[in-house]
This record gives sequence, structure tokens and C-alpha cells, in this order.
Amino acid sequence: MTHPGYSTLLNLAPDDAWRRALEAAPRHLFVPRVAATDQLLDRDRDPDAWWAAVAGDTAIVTQVDDGRSDLSVAGSPSSSTTLPSLVFEFLRLLDPYVGDRVLEIGTGTGWTAALLSARLGAENVTSIEVDQAVAAQARANLNDAGLAPTLVTGDGSAGHPSGAPYDRVHITCAVREIPYAWVEQSRPGGRMVLPWLPNHVRGHTVVLTVADGRAVGRIGDVTTYMMLRGQREDLVRPSGTARTHTPRVDPRRIAAAGPGFLVVLAALAPGLRVARMEPSGEIGLRHGPSASYANRRPSEVGGGFVVTELGSAALWETLEAAYLAWLELDSPPAERFGLVVDRAGEHLWLDQPENRATEIPQGASMRKK
Repeated sequence: MTHPGYSTLLNLAPDDAWRRALEAAPRHLFVPRVAATDQLLDRDRDPDAWWAAVAGDTAIVTQVDDGRSDLSVAGSPSSSTTLPSLVFEFLRLLDPYVGDRVLEIGTGTGWTAALLSARLGAENVTSIEVDQAVAAQARANLNDAGLAPTLVTGDGSAGHPSGAPYDRVHITCAVREIPYAWVEQSRPGGRMVLPWLPNHVRGHTVVLTVADGRAVGRIGDVTTYMMLRGQREDLVRPSGTARTHTPRVDPRRIAAAGPGFLVVLAALAPGLRVARMEPSGEIGLRHGPSASYANRRPSEVGGGFVVTELGSAALWETLEAAYLAWLELDSPPAERFGLVVDRAGEHLWLDQPENRATEIPQGASMRKK
């Protein structure tokens, strides 16, 4: 190590093998001279601030707006080196054995590919990055570290079938829907670790085990990552005349329902995106296919709440129906739910894989107004 602050990162590593991997692939080799946290970092102008971020448990943005803007612009983050504690937690959950072949979706700066290569051997690691400029820089970073995993530039949702089967699939970007290609390319008994973010308000860590042509696993801790680029949604401006109404359910209770409710919402109202959900009861909803939008704010006249909607879909009614369905189930927490991914698609279940959440009574739908 070349900086004393690396003791923080060494303490985050889950075991000695990952500590040795960190020593072989130090993070500073994968952070550019200019990067950003909540402030712009410049190694030449302020090396102490740069090193403090690199050697600390800090997420560092390395690209905004898919490279269309400079990092000095407050753009939308599109590539980063993830919070190290999250990196090591995902690697702990991945739990690769010596000799395992790993497919990584989302190379980013190349740091996790480097850690995997140092632990398992670069010949056993394949990493896919959709952004050509990001992929080129990752290749240069890995070369500086003396590591040469197989790097592929392309759409990670398709995987890399020519290198299959893989023992582990490591996904470093959030997904709304889990591509079946990742299941097909996994060895029976293999494992996938991914951030699952079905409705854009917060995601969950999901660990799936592959067997008999399907992958099964439970919903885990709350987490958030940048979305897989192929699953991003374009914001469609709704049109038509706004309509307002008084909600049936207090929006503050919906906002306080927690992750378990959001999992039920994902099952019963696929396609509904939660753009905002505040403790005050301010909730924003959108539905891209129907160009619909709903917003609930405290009323400025007479107290209470008012819902404003645009577009053809009854989004607020859908939200309330899903909330009431969750209450009927006795408000189960997120950890009672799980996912099955098979050829038919992705399915949520409650308590047991055979108990599909889409079969819950009083299911919500995207009914049109």
C-alpha cells in the first residue's frame, strides 16, 4: 500500500483473501485524477482531499451524463467506483471458490474486476461494460495494475455466452428486470448477486441460486445503484387535462409503509415508477407506457391532501390498491419476499417460491381512467 489511509479499506474486507486482493489491486489505481463526491476532487490541486476519498468508505463519481458533461457540471452520475463497504458486501455474498469462473455486469472503473482477478485469477473473470469510453479507461486501469481479465464492450443484459458457463454472476448496476440470459449462462448451483430496483425509489440486494433452469432467492437489504443503461426509462411528458381528487388513504401512511410495501407494489403494479416518496406524504408517480403522472401534495386550502393526475392510467388508485393488499397480508416486511427467474419471466413470491405474489387477492392494475 502507498497510503496509510488504506487501513480503513483493509478493515472493510470480509476476510484475509479479500485483503490480499485489495493489496494486489489498490483502489487508487482505478480513480482518475479528477473525480467527484459531493465536491470536485482534483489530485493535483488538493491531493489530501483526493486521497481521503479514495482511501475512505466513499463512493466516487467518475462520469456524468454518459460522458456528455464534464465532472464539474452537476449532471446525472453515470459511472462511479462504488462505496467500498458495498463492494465488499457484494463480494462476500458472491462467495466465489478458488477456480470459479465469474461474469461481471458493469465494469465501471475496473476495480471490482481487479479484486476478482486478484482473488481468482484474471483468466477466470469476464467483465462487460456498455460505455466504450468507460471500458477503454477500465482496460488502462487494469493494465496499470498488471491484471488482464477478459473485457467485453457491449450490452450486459445479454451476458457473454461464449464464456459460459459461469459459477458466479456479479452485477454492479441496478436492474428492474433480471435477464434470463444470466440464468442460462450460469452453472447449476451457481449464484448471482445483484441490486434489484423495480420501482425507482429504493432497491434491494438479491442473492439468487441457479438450479433446474431457474434462479431462486430472497429479497435482502435495502440498497441503491445506478440503473443498467438498457433498462433506463425515458421521461415522457404527460399531456391532457389535469384532474384532481381527494385520496382515500392518508399518503403519510403509504410513505411510511416501508420496503415490504414497495415489493408488493412491484408485483401488483409492474411499470409503475415511484419518482418521489417523502414522510410528509408528498408522493410522485409515473408510468412511461401510458405517459401518466400522479402527484400528491398537502392541500394549500383547508388542509388535507389533494392528488393531481395526468394521462390515461389511474396511478393513484393503483398505489392505494397495492397498499391495501399489503395490509391484508398483515404488512409483511421485505425479507419475507423472494424472486424466481425462469423462462416465463420474473416472479415475486411470499414465504415460499410456490406462493407467487401476483396471485395475492385484491391485486392492483393499471386501469385506465
